[in-house]
Amino acid sequence: MSVAYRLMYLLGFTPWDGVHPQELTEIIEGPDALPPGRALDVGSGKGAKAIYMATHGWKVTAVDNVPRAVAQARKRAEAARATVDFRVGDVTRLPDLGLAPGFDLMIDFGCFHGLKAAQRDAYARGVTALAAPSARLLMMAFGKAIPPVSSGVSEAELTTRFGDSWTLLWSHPDRSTESTAAMKRAAPNWYCLSRR
Repeated sequence: MSVAYRLMYLLGFTPWDGVHPQELTEIIEGPDALPPGRALDVGSGKGAKAIYMATHGWKVTAVDNVPRAVAQARKRAEAARATVDFRVGDVTRLPDLGLAPGFDLMIDFGCFHGLKAAQRDAYARGVTALAAPSARLLMMAFGKAIPPVSSGVSEAELTTRFGDSWTLLWSHPDRSTESTAAMKRAAPNWYCLSRR
């Protein structure tokens, strides 16, 4: 999968980077917003969501395995005068990054659905180990396969893979008007889980 994403960044075809999800705005600025703490952007791409959180008082670490995306994210953060700890790394090997546990919010805008089954298990273990008690995991994932995503994600899969360590608080179909037609065909859904 990493090869496909590296190629997409090389070609400049990254439609997910232009989407600012309402779900993230609500959790950062809405009436029931979380108080600023530590946030982890998993599969952060060019960093728009990480930068947004950082400019709203969050201490943000952002991880992506495409060096070109991380380099662009660093430039964008500098231009926005936002402090973000950008890391080039594999989201299925989060322990290798030496991150301290205790993240209060984790966001995944289209990363988990790009992983194969064994990789999804490793991702879930890594995210769980880094989450603070009562942390939130906010995830957008395709419900259907659409290249380069080989299989969609369901609510049942998430509750199984994340197991007893997490509670599903809510889920709903994506409502974004910024999504491309291809993204909409993939039936994107939002999930919010809470660490027990």
